Amino acid sequence: MAWKDSALYSILNTKCPRCHEGDMFPKGTLYNFRRFSEMNEKCSCCGQHFEPEPGYYYGAMFVSYAFSTAIFIGVWIALSFLVEEVTLTMMIIALIVSVVVLLPINFRLSRSIWIHFFIRYKGPCTPQ
Repeated sequence: MAWKDSALYSILNTKCPRCHEGDMFPKGTLYNFRRFSEMNEKCSCCGQHFEPEPGYYYGAMFVSYAFSTAIFIGVWIALSFLVEEVTLTMMIIALIVSVVVLLPINFRLSRSIWIHFFIRYKGPCTPQ
């Protein structure tokens, strides 16, 4: 099995879950804070719709919550190793900065994981 055929490749690169070729998000919008949440309507290769029904991505909030929890714990551990005494102000500032910086990545990976739960890989692209 090739790396491009794996679900992990498709999730991390926010590719279409059905063909692993089309992009879920427009190129160049990851750190454009006005456009990072824009999604392509459907796969440019196989035609898979990326929002199968209204409100489809509400479940992705749970995935995002897990990522946010991991970020919070990671920041707390990193600060405890880097600083002798961690203050509440220091912790809050570090958390706000890390969450804002990682927000676009968290958003996109959460949606990518969520859609991969329900749509299975069907093989290389067959344009429709």
